[in-house]
Order: sequence, then structure tokens, then C-alpha cells
Amino acid sequence: MEIAHPYLLFLGDVPDALAAKTATGIVDWRKDWCLGQVRLEGCAADTGLSDMSISDGAAAGARTFIIGAVNAGGRLPDHWVDSVIEALDAGMDVASGLHVRLGDVAAIREAAERNGRKLHDVRHNSETFATGKGTKRPGKRILAVGTDCSVGKKYTALAMDKAMNERGYTSSFCATGQTGVFISGRGVALDAVVADFISGAAEWLSPATDENHWQIVEGQGSLFHPSFAGVTLGLLHGSQPDGFIVCHEPTRTKMRGVETPLPTIQQVIDLTIQCGRLTNPDIRCVGIAVNTAALDDDEALAYLAKVGEKHGLPATDPVRYGMETIVDKVSAEFGAP
Repeated sequence: MEIAHPYLLFLGDVPDALAAKTATGIVDWRKDWCLGQVRLEGCAADTGLSDMSISDGAAAGARTFIIGAVNAGGRLPDHWVDSVIEALDAGMDVASGLHVRLGDVAAIREAAERNGRKLHDVRHNSETFATGKGTKRPGKRILAVGTDCSVGKKYTALAMDKAMNERGYTSSFCATGQTGVFISGRGVALDAVVADFISGAAEWLSPATDENHWQIVEGQGSLFHPSFAGVTLGLLHGSQPDGFIVCHEPTRTKMRGVETPLPTIQQVIDLTIQCGRLTNPDIRCVGIAVNTAALDDDEALAYLAKVGEKHGLPATDPVRYGMETIVDKVSAEFGAP
């Protein structure tokens, strides 16, 4: 799948910033590929890009209209369809990370055909995966796990990959969600893989490599989330991480979208080790990544110091303070590059 850029990002009319995390992630890591954003009336998200109409975006040279917003269940709202058709009629391809296939909507399919444009369904895989085997394979891997969904696992993995490469390690980012695929150009949207093949897809995504090569695997969901724990567990077994980083957002009291109380960081560490030992008996936690966006600088630093001391692990905010302390931990545990 080759998705042409520059991108024009569509945010729809989502009610909060988290619902536009696909667009936000693309801007944070591939801003040079983005021309602007399209927002419908009532949209409460903002990537910071210039607001454009679809016709303005096409005139500016946008090649792909990215549906950069999501909703529960990954559906395409009926009132977004006209915008997708307008983009196709303006000469752009359309790429989506939603569960619904764009071509399953007759009006969109017909618009793509009459304009000779491509429809990219990033959440749907063309690969055929085997079931997971659990056999230990060469190479080293780090997995981002979470106390909840939407706590920063993708950002943590991307920041860790960047920091390890800067330190001299050979490292690569493994995308497991639609935004990561938009950013990296390769990956598997694991939440759209048939359940029996999730661990096999994770094995395919992080295959045998040179023993000194590190694969940094984007996490999905949480082992404690009643909606998404199945995907999380399959990813854990298939990626066979040597180390994992716990991602956490400190202001939440319950998990996103459900009434389930948020687990503690220690509960996540303990359960990840217990379950992860099935495919890697030596799995260990190498750090804690905290999304401190809701805290001021003094509060953030105090919270990170408290969490780090409590768990005996380096704790950082990947966006504000970088990942150097966690790379130091990896170096101490597994050796320098």
C-alpha cells in the first residue's frame, strides 16, 4: 500500500481531541506531509494545521484525503460521506483507518471509479497470517503496554525507537494501529485481524532479526480493558517482548469508554509479566511512560519522581522529557549498543 502525500486531514465533527488522535499523530510525526485540516461545524479537535476547504486543499496540491478521526466501533458516520465524495471529485485519493471499508459505501465507490482515484483502507490487511507459534526467535523487542487505551503507547514506541537509534542501537518501529501505519508506511492494524491470528500477525510484524536488532512494538488497548484486552494479550504473546514500558495517564479514574476502574501501574506490571512469560520467560519492565499533558511542569516532575521511586524504574514523559532514562535502563539490563 502506497499512500501519496501531501495529506489533507479530515477531522469531521468529533467531540474531543482524543477522537482525532489519528490526525494528531500524523501531524506530530509527519507534519511535513500535511497541508491542512478540514473540520465540520461543531468539531472540538484541532491539530494546529491551517483550516482549509476541500477545494482549497486540492488546489494547494493535496494528494490524499485522510480520515483522521475515529469513533467507537470505527464506523463512518453518514454525514461524513459527502466530504469523502467531494475529496474524490476534487482529484484526491482517500485513506481511512476506520473498520468500515470505504468501497462498501456505494456512493464512495462510484465516486472513486468515475474519478479514477484510490481508496486505501489501512485497517484492513491484505496479508494472510498464520496462527502464533510462540517459538522464541532471534532479535530483541520492547512492547508499549498501558493502564488504558489512548494513553500514549504509540508516542512512547516512536519516541523510544528514535532515542535508541540516536544512542547507537539498531532499532525499528513496528506499527500495530492505523495511525502508526500512516506514519511508518508499514504495519498491521491488529484490531482488525481475526482473533485466532492476532499473535501470528504480531510474529509476522516483529520477525526474527539479528540478535542485536531492537524492534519497538506499538501497543494496543490494555490487559485490563474489558473491550480490548483480547487484542492486547494476542499482541503480548506474539511480540514476545524482552522488555516492556508501561504507559499511563495520571488524571483518569476509569477506563476510556467503560465504567471499569483504572488499574494501578503495579497491577499492569504484574499481569504483563505473568501473561508474557508464556512466550518469553525473561520478560521484564524497563520503564514507565506517563502522559503528563494535564499537569504543569512542577506537578509533572514531582509525579514522575514519585512514580519512579515507588516502582524502582525510570519514569518519564516521552513528549516533554524524552526517553533517555529508559534507554539507560535498557543499556544496563541488556548491554550497550
